[in-house]
Amino acid sequence: MPVLLVAVVWGASYLAAKDITSARTVVAVLVLRFALVLPVLVAVGLRKLRTLTAAQWRGAGALGLVLSVIFLLETYGVVHTSATNAGLIISLTMIFTPLAEAVVTRTRPPRAFLGAAGLSVVGVVLLTQGGGFTAPSLGDLLMLLAALARTVHVLAMARTKSVRGADALSLTTVQLGGAVAVFVVLAAVPGTGPAPWTVAAGFGPREWAGLVFLSVFCTLFAFFTQMWAVRRTSPSRVSLLLGTEPLWAAAAGIAIGGERLGAVGLLGGVLVLAGTTWGRRAVARP
Repeated sequence: MPVLLVAVVWGASYLAAKDITSARTVVAVLVLRFALVLPVLVAVGLRKLRTLTAAQWRGAGALGLVLSVIFLLETYGVVHTSATNAGLIISLTMIFTPLAEAVVTRTRPPRAFLGAAGLSVVGVVLLTQGGGFTAPSLGDLLMLLAALARTVHVLAMARTKSVRGADALSLTTVQLGGAVAVFVVLAAVPGTGPAPWTVAAGFGPREWAGLVFLSVFCTLFAFFTQMWAVRRTSPSRVSLLLGTEPLWAAAAGIAIGGERLGAVGLLGGVLVLAGTTWGRRAVARP
C-alpha cells in the first residue's frame, strides 16, 4: 500500500507542478522544491555522506547534471501540455530503457517486447492527437525528451563504476545537490525568470500547498518509501506498483484538472498503458 501511494502521488505530481508553475517560473520553482528537502536528506545521511570517496562524489555529481536536465524537461514539458499526456508519455521510459540497454550490450530484446514498444509508440501518437491530427505540442515533445533523458540516467547509474555499491541515500543526496546547483546557477542568469524568493513571496496558500506536496510527498516520502519497500518485498513487485504512475496521472488530470482526452486520445492512453505493461512483463521473463 505505501508503494502504491507513491505511484499515486507521483501521478498527481504532474498536475501539481502544472498548477503552480508557468513558463517563466520553472527554474525558480525547481530551486524551491528541492531546496526544501535537500537539508533534510543531508541531515539524515550526513554520516554516510562523509564515507563517500572522491570518485563517488564525482560520479554522483555527474549523474546530478543528468538529473537536472530531466527535471527541467519534465517541468517545462508539463507547463506546455496536459498532466495526462505528461504522465503517459513519460511512462515510455519503461520501453526506452530496455531498448537502449539492448543496444549497449548488443543483445536482441524479446519479440514480445518489440511488439510492446510498437504498441506504445502508436499509443503516444494517438494520445498526442486527441484533439485532431495535428503536430504534437511543444510540451509533448519535451516530455518525450524527458523520457529519453530518464533512460540515459538509468543506464548511467548502472554503468558508472564509481557509484556502484555506494549508499543509496548518499547517492541520491549528492545527485539532488548537483541538480539544485544547476538550478541556482540558471536562476542567476538574466532572462530565465524571476528569482526564487520573488516567486515564493508571490505564492498564496494554494501554491505553497502544491510546493509542499511536491517536496515532502513526491520527494522525501517517495524516496524513503522505496528504500523501505525494496528491503521488505521484491524489486519486481515494487516496479509493478510504481508502473501504475501514468494511470494515476491520467486520473488526476481528468478528475481534478478537468482535462479531456477525446475518443482518439483515450484510445492512445489505453495503448500506452497496455504497451508499457506488456513490455515490462516481457523483459521480466527469464
